[in-house]
Amino acid sequence: MNPTPSRFRVVLSAVQPPGWVVLGVAMAAGIVGPVLGWLELTVAAIALGVILLGAAGFTIGRQTYEVTLRMQRRQVVVGERALGDLVVTNTSSRRLAPARIELPVGRRVASFALPSLGAQAAHDEVFAVPTSRRSVIRIGPARTVRGDPFGLMGRQVRWTEVLELYVHPRTVPLPGQTGGFIRDLEGFNTEVVTNSDLSFHTLREYVPGDDRRHIHWRSSARQGELMVRQYTETRRSDLAIALDLDRGHYDLGDGPDADFELAVSVAGSLAVQALRDENAVSVFSGTTALRATNPRRALDELCLVELDPRPSTPGRGLVSLARHVDHAVPNASMVCLVTGAAEPVDVARRTAATFGPQVRVLVVRVCGVEGTELSVQSIGSASVITLPGLDDLPRAVRRAAGAS
Repeated sequence: MNPTPSRFRVVLSAVQPPGWVVLGVAMAAGIVGPVLGWLELTVAAIALGVILLGAAGFTIGRQTYEVTLRMQRRQVVVGERALGDLVVTNTSSRRLAPARIELPVGRRVASFALPSLGAQAAHDEVFAVPTSRRSVIRIGPARTVRGDPFGLMGRQVRWTEVLELYVHPRTVPLPGQTGGFIRDLEGFNTEVVTNSDLSFHTLREYVPGDDRRHIHWRSSARQGELMVRQYTETRRSDLAIALDLDRGHYDLGDGPDADFELAVSVAGSLAVQALRDENAVSVFSGTTALRATNPRRALDELCLVELDPRPSTPGRGLVSLARHVDHAVPNASMVCLVTGAAEPVDVARRTAATFGPQVRVLVVRVCGVEGTELSVQSIGSASVITLPGLDDLPRAVRRAAGAS
């Protein structure tokens, strides 16, 4: 195969918009100059042609690099430094000319000057990724850029895949077993009577259709008729956590975003502690179920949660969110709803009443407004917490557990 057409296509693909302008001017001057007899235009056409040929020389040639992109950690907490390493190696037996390497980091592009590398030589660049906000940052692909100093021509070659950096919300450790709300990994007894469970309740007369395995033969002999055991239903310690995404519920103080970040941290702290306690946990972002199978996965999922951009409507209130959770996790023994302080306390109380008396309900209203004090109000098995900051969460959970 003739290599000339291939190189010609490479050069054409490398021409940048300024290069096309210069090429057009050179062609026009080269045509008009001889026709009108203007020597100046002819000289200008030749000069521009020489410049374009020189720019093409920067793009022709193979780039024999090996590029390795590494991150020291793929999961960091918001505010921590995320360090990465970019290693470029010349795998050829000849020296390579200087170039530039670009690395997209989120919506920005970092640019590094790549010096001339001898045979088998390597260049190492250490970089830091800002993590000022909870998010998932896409890093890469790393690409080398070869071009002339005037920006007329340039050629990019991609060398690595994209890495994802998870910036987790800040969390705080909570008292074990979710502050005493869930006291037994094997479950707790309810007031619901059932024919088959673990906790014995009472005896009753045999009814046709009852399981004969539950007949209490000693009592039957004493009574002269068949008696069967009844039990109280035992619920497993299933925890449901729902994060309210309604923007209007967080519209206090410095704006909804600041309080919403606090709400995400609260939901993350509750989920991580429950998963470490080996409880069954269901986490909801609005009405969307998150795949929170372990603490790290739960925080990874929370990195992507955002406020609903739509304005508040009556059909998307906290009560409707509670009904969705009640329908999605009917066997939950504890429900935690996290919302903003713009949602009034009486609405939080009505929300808690959505669930049955056998379910412990915790409604956390986050409010980062300066001067807000921690408040815990309990009604039966439901507690409403007004939380001024994340560091107050362990104390609030202990107070709510003591009042339940």
